[in-house]
Amino acid sequence: AVVAHVVVSGAGFVEDLDESFKENRKDDIWLVDFYAPWCGHCKKLEPVWNEVGIEMKNMGSPVKVGKMDATSFSSIASEFGVRGYPTIKLLKGDLAYNYRGPRTKDDIIEFANRVAGPLIRPLPSQHMFEHVQKRHRVLFVYVGGESPLKEKYIEVASELIVYTYFFSASEDVLPEYVTLPELPAVVVFKDGTYFVYDEYEDGDLSSWINRERFQGYLNVDGFTLYELGDTGKLVAIAVIDDKNSSVEHTRLKSIIQEVARDYRDHFHRDFQFGHMDGNDYINSLLMDDLTIPTIVVLNTSNQQYFLPDRHIENTEDMVQFINNILDGTAEAQGGDGLLQRIKRIIYDAKSTVVSVFKSSPLLGCFLFGLPLGVISIMCYGICTADTDGGVDEHEAAKKENGDRELTDEGSEEEQEEEKNGKYTELSDGELKQKDIMEKKKD
Repeated sequence: AVVAHVVVSGAGFVEDLDESFKENRKDDIWLVDFYAPWCGHCKKLEPVWNEVGIEMKNMGSPVKVGKMDATSFSSIASEFGVRGYPTIKLLKGDLAYNYRGPRTKDDIIEFANRVAGPLIRPLPSQHMFEHVQKRHRVLFVYVGGESPLKEKYIEVASELIVYTYFFSASEDVLPEYVTLPELPAVVVFKDGTYFVYDEYEDGDLSSWINRERFQGYLNVDGFTLYELGDTGKLVAIAVIDDKNSSVEHTRLKSIIQEVARDYRDHFHRDFQFGHMDGNDYINSLLMDDLTIPTIVVLNTSNQQYFLPDRHIENTEDMVQFINNILDGTAEAQGGDGLLQRIKRIIYDAKSTVVSVFKSSPLLGCFLFGLPLGVISIMCYGICTADTDGGVDEHEAAKKENGDRELTDEGSEEEQEEEKNGKYTELSDGELKQKDIMEKKKD
């Protein structure tokens, strides 16, 4: 009863949107769930979405929370680029920001507050800087006055605000341990230290921020791995069981952490490091059964992966493995070629069938048995029809031949006429020869 009350009351804070939304939306900031009534993921999101509506209202947020049936108002959904369900977007003026994170209340609210607020948030004091640094594991700060770099920083922030916060500060607001080679500058604070953007070494500012928006070492899950695909980095993962405290599981995790920390200057532009709990997701990704604990390096851009050809005993072995990948001597497996795509289709189909039968054997028998039964009956009918037709033709031909045999002899007159007809067809010489033979016989 309590849960039902929360769901019903939460629905009161979520507005059902219709075609009038298109004209009225620009006066406010909207967080909208585009859903389909038949979508299972949408139904799962509904109670979470109601909680988001309650929380946003209670905190006095200027963001309004709504939902729209994208199947009933398909033209509006299409204008906003909705291609799947559910799709969560924050609409701010003429801009529409896609949400791509975990579908939890806290993550969705964090996204809404970040995108709805100022694009660049000023840090006026050291106290404010310390407060913000405690709240954010990764912190981007522009330091300096007006400049082309600041214009570029604002441009990148408008694109990547969906992922991270952007701040600005004067040099005297920064901690004393921060030393900047020149101003203006863009600095990222993370992993207990800071790194300064260098245009000559780091390339495009947008690409640098996209690479640096993650900590050096991560607890990797499906959502994180999907986002890491945008960075262009290879992902080195220790696949372990977090509940297993054995030496081997702990050792591989420690090796990855040490490489991420001690070899950052060597590998951070090309590699992201972390660990993954369990091998279910990685097995489905690689279409292989990996025995844990193990280490795997993923190339999310082309679905290739690398496995060490020998046991990783220490940090030096891991560094050597990474260097082999960089210089091309390590063997790449998988990929996105034609054979791999066919293998993926077969693997996905097999996994779907197995999962259905495991979760509900009766449903599996109905879903897969009924179509197979119908197809079998159709095939049987087609084959039977062809066979019967063949027999009928054979019988008809046989009957026709029999009738012909019965009528071949005919009457005496017909035989005589036929005989005379045959004689007329013979030449004169043949007739004389035949007469001589008959006389001899007589």
